[in-house]
Amino acid sequence: MIELEDVSKRFDDKAVLAGVTGRIERGEIFAVIGPSGAGKSTLLRLVDLLDTPTEGAIRIDGTDVHADKGQSLSIRRMMGMVFQKPAVFNSTVAENIAVGLRFRGADERAIREKVEDALEIVGLAGYGERRARTLSGGEMQRVALARAMVIEPEILLMDEPTANLDPVSVEKIEELVFCINRDLGTTILFSTHDMYQGQRLAHRIGVLMNGVFAQVGTPREVFTLPASRDVARFVGIENVIEGVVVAGEDGTVTVDAGGVRVRAKSPFPRGERVSLCIRSEDIRIAPAIRARRVFDGNILPGTVTSVVPRGPFSRVTVDCGLPLSSVLSWKAVEDLDIREGGRVEVSFAAESVHAVRAAQD
Repeated sequence: MIELEDVSKRFDDKAVLAGVTGRIERGEIFAVIGPSGAGKSTLLRLVDLLDTPTEGAIRIDGTDVHADKGQSLSIRRMMGMVFQKPAVFNSTVAENIAVGLRFRGADERAIREKVEDALEIVGLAGYGERRARTLSGGEMQRVALARAMVIEPEILLMDEPTANLDPVSVEKIEELVFCINRDLGTTILFSTHDMYQGQRLAHRIGVLMNGVFAQVGTPREVFTLPASRDVARFVGIENVIEGVVVAGEDGTVTVDAGGVRVRAKSPFPRGERVSLCIRSEDIRIAPAIRARRVFDGNILPGTVTSVVPRGPFSRVTVDCGLPLSSVLSWKAVEDLDIREGGRVEVSFAAESVHAVRAAQD
């Protein structure tokens, strides 16, 4: 449905996008995540024809939208856009939603019916005659979503649609997005600063870093099998260890990480410099006396250096010759008597260690 081919965008001397390539399939929900300033909003504006790429091509349903100016209006009418900050006119909710229909010359009866249906869909039935600017932020965003959907677009673009909204409003917007895709088959491309929102909603995720997609994959692939150290750090993998493969057999390698040996499942050969990515939830911590057992994985002795509260959990960091962190419930920390300065053993399976080629200096 949407094809991006080496899309670049410069503003004066600043390169924001540096050759973005990817595909969004028809009927797919595709999330773009990345650090602040990575170019997420710029990419959506280019797709929406609100700006022009410096280089590269964007194709919508096979048409190069920036090269074929004769088709730009018809292509633009295939799309609806919801911005981070919902813009509403100083009029009623119904008039705000009807704007796109009036531009398309729809008759009044059709407009009334479609607006009422849209209000019902976004959970604002009965709000039609209210002044749009008196609504809450979450309600305004739902009005913006209704305004985009009432024209029945084939593609819905959303730029940070739930930024600065309270958790209840976020949940309502996410539910609407899911229902629009499921019930109407709308192709949805959205950017978000909330990585876990992408994980909840998207069929696939593109990680935009340094002006390109550093990785594109399913939420499971991106969050558990990051393509690089930078992606691993961005998606919240706290334990990233540098080392060199020193032995390997049958797909299991031994990595020397500064004198500490770590076993991992990896195809990399001996001598390869790698980064080992271990999610904190895959690491177990127990007092040394309890951890003695037969285990075909990694068991590393160490000293607890910190126990930091994190909501109903605690982040426990252990010095095993290298720092490793895990997340335990408060009850587990108390039951196991884990405290700063205590001796423990850290264990994790070789299968839970994801190895990527180390970044070149």
